[in-house]
Amino acid sequence: MKLLGHQMLQDAELENLIVALGQRAQHFHQQVGNTQSPRAEHEESARSLESQIHRGRGRPLFYPYVGTGAGHGVYVELEDGSVKMDLINGIGIHILGHGHPALIAAALKGALADIVMQGNLQPNREYVEFTNKMVDLASRSSRLRHAWLATCGTMANENALKICRQKVTPARKIVAMKNAFAGRSTLMAEVTDNPAFKEGLPEYDEVLRLPFYDKRDPQSGKKALELMRSYVERHPKDICCFTFEPMQGEGGYKVAPREYFIPLLELCRREGIPVWADEVQTFCRTGRFFAYETLEIGEFVDVCTVAKTAQNGVTLYTEEFNPKPGLIAGTFSGSTVSLAAGLKVLNILDQENYMGPGGRIEKIHQGFIKMLNDLNQGSCKGLLQDAEGLGLMIAVTPFDGTKEKQLELLKALFKNGLMAFGCGRDPYRLRFLLPAVTTEQDIRRASEILEKSVLELL
Repeated sequence: MKLLGHQMLQDAELENLIVALGQRAQHFHQQVGNTQSPRAEHEESARSLESQIHRGRGRPLFYPYVGTGAGHGVYVELEDGSVKMDLINGIGIHILGHGHPALIAAALKGALADIVMQGNLQPNREYVEFTNKMVDLASRSSRLRHAWLATCGTMANENALKICRQKVTPARKIVAMKNAFAGRSTLMAEVTDNPAFKEGLPEYDEVLRLPFYDKRDPQSGKKALELMRSYVERHPKDICCFTFEPMQGEGGYKVAPREYFIPLLELCRREGIPVWADEVQTFCRTGRFFAYETLEIGEFVDVCTVAKTAQNGVTLYTEEFNPKPGLIAGTFSGSTVSLAAGLKVLNILDQENYMGPGGRIEKIHQGFIKMLNDLNQGSCKGLLQDAEGLGLMIAVTPFDGTKEKQLELLKALFKNGLMAFGCGRDPYRLRFLLPAVTTEQDIRRASEILEKSVLELL
């Protein structure tokens, strides 16, 4: 006799109900299309919700954004009746956009389980299947063989650092990049290189900084390597890891070539310094599942962290870095819905021609970069400079690169129907985390809104 849980998963009546619910939801989601201004009859109610959020958390929202729960592709409906083109995706979470029918079906199925949250003590099948998929993807181009689940990127990073420190105990120092971002916990704020994100927090003197690749300086790789050598000499056996974002996120969407990383990674290998790749933001977005695949540096990676697109936090590690029992744990490993939806995201990206040369992600990247460059050379001449990135992660420097102009343009874009976000310092940049479902028509519409918004500010 089949187990009851297995019967439920295979029940035809339940499957039909899930299909029917999904189809009914799509009736509403698919009506959301193209941008739309706020509607007067809904604005007062929306402002009330925004005020409640302000009172509840003690500060206002960056944008006057409260979603209704309806959306389709790159478009999302807000409580004020407006429809926005969402090109920031919850800062990288919604890689398949809004209202994707396969994700809704996976979430509905996950919601039928007996528990909301799964844990490392008591997992269900979703935990097993998601973990197996992560290990499968990670091991294709690296030595990574194990995955530990957590609820967010910050916790995945905390676990990564503990794994590295245990491996080379009592080494303490962390080598990280200038302008790095690692998360919001106390220790990840220390790894992060942005004073505004840790105002009032003590300094623990545990982080040594390297300059990230600077394409304007042909000696930047050499300078980073020389500084790394000096750290090794000054702190013998006291460097617990070298951590880096293969492409900096909050730091300005800066891209470094493989040739920049290889000498640093080879030095780490010779000196026995663990290598931790922070792919919380780059995972699934560079045209390969991992940026270390895009850069062909997977052989050097001992520990890797992902989150956002995965709908869950994950710390991946090699057999040699498998930690002792008790070092990493945690009550929560993720919700049943997030694990089910995350697995569906990974399977769709893996099986439906999104990845690799000629894949959908590469085509979206090429189309969006071309659009930005065309504007910069045309009607917005010199006002949208230095468009670059990897895959679905793209940034451009607006106007003179000052914070004031960046914020002005972000607000103008939102008013006109497009959501982007900022990154970088000196210059301050405009960043886009594009959904993998972005179409050529969507890119044309984004161009119209960008052009209008830039010219409004002249």
